[in-house]
Amino acid sequence: MGSADRVIRILAAILMAYLWWSGKVGGALGVALLVFAIVFVVTSFVGFCPLYTLIGLSTKKDTPAAGA
Repeated sequence: MGSADRVIRILAAILMAYLWWSGKVGGALGVALLVFAIVFVVTSFVGFCPLYTLIGLSTKKDTPAAGA
């Protein structure tokens, strides 16, 4: 997972948590947003998204091999 992806996920998680905490989104949708926010934070800190593996997506920039 690339660094830009991590930052976007953290910002999205903050927004989702704020919407739930402020009461702007409640009920089942609010709980779903909170769960997504937690998943976004965890995957950002770990640097791995299982869904990306399933669909074959990578946001990490390729780095040249040492000595190349």
